[in-house]
Amino acid sequence: MSFKAPLKDMLFNLKHISDIEDLSTMPGFEESGLETSQMVLEECARFNESVVAPLNASADKAPAVFSDHAVKTSVGFKEAYAQFTQGGWQSLQHPVEFGGQNLPKSVGAMCAEILNAANLSFALCPLLTDGAIEALLTAGSQAQKETYLHRLVSGEWSGTMNLTEPQAGSDLSLIRTRAEPWTDGAYKIFGTKIYITFGEHDLSSNIVHMVLARVTGAPPGVKGISLFLVPKFMPLDNGLLGERNDVYCVSLEHKLGIKASPTAVMQFGDRGGAKGFLVGEENRGLEYMFIMMNAARFAVGVQGVALAQRAYQKAVTYAKDRVQSRPVDGSQSRAVAIIHHPDVKRMLMTMRAYTQGCRSLAAFAAGAFDRGLHHPQKEVRQDQLALYEFLVPLVKGFSTEMSQWVCSMGVQVHGGMGFMEETGAAQYYRDAKILTIYEGTTAIQANDLLGRKTVRDGGQIAARLAQMIDETLALLALQDHEDLALMHEKLKAAKSHFEQSALFMVRHAQTDPNGAYAGSVPYLMLTSMVVVAWLFAKSMLVSHARIALHDDERFYRAKIKTGRFFAEHVLTQTESLLHSILKGSGSVNSLELEDF
Repeated sequence: MSFKAPLKDMLFNLKHISDIEDLSTMPGFEESGLETSQMVLEECARFNESVVAPLNASADKAPAVFSDHAVKTSVGFKEAYAQFTQGGWQSLQHPVEFGGQNLPKSVGAMCAEILNAANLSFALCPLLTDGAIEALLTAGSQAQKETYLHRLVSGEWSGTMNLTEPQAGSDLSLIRTRAEPWTDGAYKIFGTKIYITFGEHDLSSNIVHMVLARVTGAPPGVKGISLFLVPKFMPLDNGLLGERNDVYCVSLEHKLGIKASPTAVMQFGDRGGAKGFLVGEENRGLEYMFIMMNAARFAVGVQGVALAQRAYQKAVTYAKDRVQSRPVDGSQSRAVAIIHHPDVKRMLMTMRAYTQGCRSLAAFAAGAFDRGLHHPQKEVRQDQLALYEFLVPLVKGFSTEMSQWVCSMGVQVHGGMGFMEETGAAQYYRDAKILTIYEGTTAIQANDLLGRKTVRDGGQIAARLAQMIDETLALLALQDHEDLALMHEKLKAAKSHFEQSALFMVRHAQTDPNGAYAGSVPYLMLTSMVVVAWLFAKSMLVSHARIALHDDERFYRAKIKTGRFFAEHVLTQTESLLHSILKGSGSVNSLELEDF
């Protein structure tokens, strides 16, 4: 089955959830209205459907090859990457000053979904480059920006993030990679980094490594971490590449999924020291790296939506083709396609509702980010950036967990054939697992939501969201429509569960941290379900109005029915999640360590 980007649903979200027309009135986004955004998405879909997507299955079967410190990527990747950069796809969201197109994140997120749905392994290279660009834009010197940003923004050079070490995973205070002051303001870098996505490859002419390390004599723990720029080849003043730096790939990991993405073990300084350059100030590296990580966390959430969309498309196609068993209602005497069977419909509706819901969640967060940077009023910018920060762990945590559920269900729809690699359903399931782990596990996202995003401000953003939901509930109450009435009932109850859980966390996180954090993941799930349901409610209101105008009634009726399904089959879980949060911590922490 060939991949088709869900353009109609994407454009719906751009128009009604991100509100792209409103964004296009803001400084810097004047050329980014709906018409322009639609043309960008259509061209993005055409490129990825025809060039990138056909490489997905073949690259999974024949991934990158490592030999003598060099990596040769899967057949077709190099040519596809050349077309990707020539088309300007790396530059979409980046500043015009450095060759970018300065499109809103709301548009960039949709393009990223298309790219990741086409080929997740391939898409990881540009994702990491985006992170390196963000770090340099934030903390790089003018000389570093002038030397590196044009080539990173164009995709001529690619970037990486080098955080993890064998003994330092989520706890970056354990980093041992060291930096020794050298000549002309440079440093010598020594150490080993693991899990480095596209740490070595043959797609770009140079690789710019962003590396966390400790300067000699730095304070212990996270306070002593600095960020360094370590290029594979040293740039010359004339723009050409000079000598090879002392940074080498020593092996590639063999993985469950994303097999075509070369995940490298990188060695710095085995031949005298890798030449690196301090980014920003010493001992502020973790602060700068979090800028990269925050962008990457949102992007990984979008990857979850992308894989879910791909799995859903494949499952629907199979369910329409696979003939098996007579209808349970006896309406036909012969076997029918399995999509006629109620439980298959239930699975497909679940996949559809989760995928569309999380697409709206990403669109809403992206819109908040765009307003946070470009709205002319300072107070609005502050409010929208705070909202975006609250939403990032939801996008990352919920959308990636969702992708596992949806991709697993996709295998189930295929039955025994789903367990066979040749159908392709299994690849999406394998690929989805890493999304809940890299760039911060689901538990880390939940702890962030609880500690930094809820407790730190006394629940103010949570209360702001509840107020926004109340406004939509008031509009729902005015409608004489069965599906909208059902959504009103379920959303009102779930919003109350959200408010109770947020209040519980604010009151107990300091006095009983083990008890509060035992419920952090349920709190993340509950919050995400409520926000997604709210966005469905907004979408249902728009759809109801469009149907009254006889505008694309099939699409809008399906949107309403999908929203109702989410309310009845997903949102109803918030009551049990609330119980786990308020009452379940005792059983989480009840066993002695020896009893495990």
